[in-house]
Amino acid sequence: MVNRRPRTQELTRAELEIMQILWDLESGFVNDVLSALPDPKPAYNTVSTIIRILEQKGFVAHKAYGRSHEYYPIIDRESYTKDFMHSVLNNFFGGSASRMVSFLSSNKSISLEETDEILKMLQR
Repeated sequence: MVNRRPRTQELTRAELEIMQILWDLESGFVNDVLSALPDPKPAYNTVSTIIRILEQKGFVAHKAYGRSHEYYPIIDRESYTKDFMHSVLNNFFGGSASRMVSFLSSNKSISLEETDEILKMLQR
């Protein structure tokens, strides 16, 4: 997938929920996305609006079939995650991965084993 949008725009919680579904489906119509959402389901128009916003932001594109649109992600999950985590690292930890790992481990968000694994990955 092509990643041709400007620097990372963060997604709202609702946008991210829709993107997670589109990433899993690889493509789908609004009804497909709506079906994949947990109960209580939002209105069709709400999902349609969020998808159109994602398209305006450059995360989603569509193929038209008459008046129906099949949507598909143009930003892959890994690229978004990488950009998002890079933003978190820079905005909250001054670009220091060790400060981020220290924060996570001191707040019990990750185990010692996970901390060691992360540090080994960073050393590579």
